Amino acid sequence: MSDSLHSKKSLFTEENSQNKKTNLERSESRIFQVEAVRKDFPVLRQTVNGKPLVWLDNAATTQKPQSVIDSISDFYENYNSNIHRGAHTLAAHATEAYENAREKVRRLINASSKDEIIYVRGTTEGINLISNTFGKQQVGRGDEIIVSELEHHANIVPWQMLAQDKGASLRVIPIDSHGDIMMEEYQKLFNHKTRIVAIGQVSNAIGTMLPMAEMIDTAHRHGVPVMVDGAQSVQHMPIDVQALDADFFVFSGHKIFAPTGIGIVYGKKHILDDMPPWQGGGNMIDRVTFEETTYKPVPAKFEAGTPNIGDAIGLGAAVDYIMKIGLENIQRYETDLMQYMVDKLIDIPGLHIIGHPTHRAGALSFVMDKIRTISMGQMLNREGIAVRSGHHCAQPALRHFGYESSVRPSLAFYNTYDDIDRLREAILKISRSPKA
Repeated sequence: MSDSLHSKKSLFTEENSQNKKTNLERSESRIFQVEAVRKDFPVLRQTVNGKPLVWLDNAATTQKPQSVIDSISDFYENYNSNIHRGAHTLAAHATEAYENAREKVRRLINASSKDEIIYVRGTTEGINLISNTFGKQQVGRGDEIIVSELEHHANIVPWQMLAQDKGASLRVIPIDSHGDIMMEEYQKLFNHKTRIVAIGQVSNAIGTMLPMAEMIDTAHRHGVPVMVDGAQSVQHMPIDVQALDADFFVFSGHKIFAPTGIGIVYGKKHILDDMPPWQGGGNMIDRVTFEETTYKPVPAKFEAGTPNIGDAIGLGAAVDYIMKIGLENIQRYETDLMQYMVDKLIDIPGLHIIGHPTHRAGALSFVMDKIRTISMGQMLNREGIAVRSGHHCAQPALRHFGYESSVRPSLAFYNTYDDIDRLREAILKISRSPKA
């Protein structure tokens, strides 16, 4: 364990006293009715091991409101059809719903045109699409790709594969002892060989919020485009890709209360227009002969084959749901809830929160003295509490702090202060058990 971690307890305890919220202040942050919201999520009504479920594994996947479930059922029950080109009523209905969902996503992230919104299976596929098209265009032998030490493996491995294929190299932005990006070191990484920056807006492992606008501006001043992995940010805060000036922004539907198997790539239209297709097949072609094929314009150029129509419609329903609540409201509530979780966990004997970033969203990770992380996860499950135990597909980030795995509770707007109280009580119970 690093020396900085040994001093965490006193650091957190001091800040804890400064940041303590009163019950009144916490109630004032409840600008939507959490208990009413929870009734919209059927899975939250169940018990696990005889106890009401506490779902604190939201960074892995979020639960789905009834409106999303109903939208998918409605599609398959009433207008299941392939989209585009069909001359019949069901095809027209399915096409309209599919394209309406694209427009809803455009509004969610404030893209300038729905032609900049491409459907993919998820963040991983989206990053691979970009690395295999734009990346192959931009990167050559001796060139450099910048990522951060906080990245999910899905934002390391595709660029690593590209670098190996092209004879290029990865450059890594380091983090400090708190888990924040070292901006001065980031600025030093740029040179005439830098071709792309690929960074996550929020760390899935320790919750660090990166200063994305500043990082994009820095890259653009060097003429370098930026791809933002928004898988852990889009559900927690308002996103404006035009204000950020992001060249690409990717996220997964299942992290934003939509189904699995659907995700989004946003790209600036002039960049997408210049990129080659990634996959070939139906839907993305204009004209095919045995001598030549021409392609449809974006977004169809990147959507080969029969798409995931039902889950795209489900994504549209999820966007409707969160926009009705308001992402500004969600961010305010979750910011307070996250601080409450830090306050409740930091003084537990033997518990070490990993990292103390300046701004944290969604998730934190901890370890316990003398208790394996997988054992902690299993024992919390016996108390009806679902968390994630492991390396969270972010091994470099955890290894920076000297760990191979951690326990990660992660939040959504349907979580409550009572959920956090139950987490604290369960950890205390486990730590006092002779079997721990």
